[in-house]
Amino acid sequence: MTINIEQLQAELAHKNPRFILKKALSLFDNIAISFSGAEDVVLIDMAASIRKDIQVFCLDTGRLHPETYRFIEKVRKHYQLDIELLTPDREVLDGFVKRKGLFSFYEDGHEECCKIRKVEPLRRRLANVDAWITGQRRDQSLDTRQDIPEVHVDSVFSTAKNQLVKFNPLLNWKSAQVWDYIEANQVPYNELHNKGFTSIGCEPCTRAILPNEHERAGRWWWEESTKKECGLHVSNIKEMR
Repeated sequence: MTINIEQLQAELAHKNPRFILKKALSLFDNIAISFSGAEDVVLIDMAASIRKDIQVFCLDTGRLHPETYRFIEKVRKHYQLDIELLTPDREVLDGFVKRKGLFSFYEDGHEECCKIRKVEPLRRRLANVDAWITGQRRDQSLDTRQDIPEVHVDSVFSTAKNQLVKFNPLLNWKSAQVWDYIEANQVPYNELHNKGFTSIGCEPCTRAILPNEHERAGRWWWEESTKKECGLHVSNIKEMR
């Protein structure tokens, strides 16, 4: 199937999330939702009312909070979903840990660890779909997410054989809209949100935020803000440059 991405983006620009999601699910049979946080469960909740056979995957880095693992199970049971857990290559991970230890990212940045634990498992999974759906929002990062569109070709994870399309239905929502939806629709959420965590990743790389801090300030807090992408959305940084 050939899709004119520019034309599709013109159709989806500034549309509401359900409209974008419905269009994405109608265009692609082999499409998956990437699940990790509150935004993604909102998408799952919306998608479940549109189509029952949605594919959902989650990155299990081996370093998630206990609360996050309980959250994954809660979502699985609530929506009666088969959530696929993507795990790192065991041999590559073992070699990395033996060579650099468990906390090297505090010294030389999170990029190498994230590549092994997140990016490569995701790359393997995305090689088998035609499109994917993320919960990215523009206001999550003033540095890396301001210029991303509602739909685009994913230049990072496309291959010579497979042009991967990426949809961002919640792009124009604010955090308050996400939480209004969660409350109104009784959507499950990670209990860490009740403890001051706003953006949740791996346990060693995530902290609760302080008053008046940006919602992603708790991610990789020891690094500068322009580097706060783990590699899953690294095209945001490339496009910004």
